[in-house]
Amino acid sequence: MSKPSCSERALSALLLALAAAPALAEIEMPVGGWRQGNAEAPYSQEVNYPASRPAIDAGVPGVAQIRGRIARHTKGPATLVVNGNAMPLEVDEEGRYGRAYSFATGSNSVEVRAGDGRPQRVQFYQTAAGQAEARLRVVLSWDTDGTDLDLHLITPDGEHAWYGNRAVKGGAIDVDVTTGYGPEIFASPAPLKGPYQIWVNYYGGGRGEMLTTARVAVISNEGTSSERRQEFDVPMRAAGELTLVRQFVYP
Repeated sequence: MSKPSCSERALSALLLALAAAPALAEIEMPVGGWRQGNAEAPYSQEVNYPASRPAIDAGVPGVAQIRGRIARHTKGPATLVVNGNAMPLEVDEEGRYGRAYSFATGSNSVEVRAGDGRPQRVQFYQTAAGQAEARLRVVLSWDTDGTDLDLHLITPDGEHAWYGNRAVKGGAIDVDVTTGYGPEIFASPAPLKGPYQIWVNYYGGGRGEMLTTARVAVISNEGTSSERRQEFDVPMRAAGELTLVRQFVYP
């Protein structure tokens, strides 16, 4: 019998370390497996400006929620990864988190990472059941607390989606996050064909201006074999700064 190679020994050690690491994060929703979508799930979360955070309210169906708790959470955000889209996750004083999310039909995954604990991950397959599919998502998140960045999107017919006009033909921005991290998400079940522009505005910061890095992800046909994804990091230096992040053509 041959001896294990260095790479095999390293892999075994890594697996043992992961198994021994504490699972600090708990995901209550969504649950794994197969599930029916819900045509009544909100496509755009109702929020009155200014919003404080993308929190869960009582009217959000369970199939449109990400929620759970992180034990012994230290100060600062955790990391939420939804279908490959990594974003900071706001956690309250009790370690709880909540986020409304309209999942794509097909295969989905949700992962929560916190501190040195073992990441928790849930995978599930969602059927349509009359639910609108997000054929196009634009996700904005950023890496500082107490700051306000805003997502602006110009559609092919010239409409302008932003916190003051969140719903446009074919899609909507879900919330306006004013306290840091985001995310703000534009989602469209029936994207107009043609050119789009993505802008990010550094609106301001309640704790003084600071350098913050915006991350913008553009995902088309999420959860299908033809999924396409692009991500861009953009430094934002001062309040009032307005940056054209990306121009693209759909499809």
